Amino acid sequence: MTLAAVMITVDCAEPRELARWWAEALGGEIAEDHGDFVIVGAKPVAMGFQRVAEERLGKNRVHVDFAVASGAGMAQEVARLVALGASVVGEHSIPGLTWTVLRDPVGNEFCVH
Repeated sequence: MTLAAVMITVDCAEPRELARWWAEALGGEIAEDHGDFVIVGAKPVAMGFQRVAEERLGKNRVHVDFAVASGAGMAQEVARLVALGASVVGEHSIPGLTWTVLRDPVGNEFCVH
């Protein structure tokens, strides 16, 4: 048996609000809205946003890495995400790879390379 990633789900307080932000950031759209669970259709993996009562404490233990589409520059993409409401946490580089860590409007970290 082989597993295939089909969706990444993020716990949050306001799923519709966060899903709208991510739909804009990913160039996707709200594919399903079940009130407390909203799915953003995006490629290659959909993102789900699920209402939970608990607040997030500390750094998220899993984060998503996004590659910049060919033809686009990383700096321009980071600037676009910041204009949408993301914040830059830091920039990192190792031989052969450079990436920027960002936070979405509610503090979930993700990377762009």
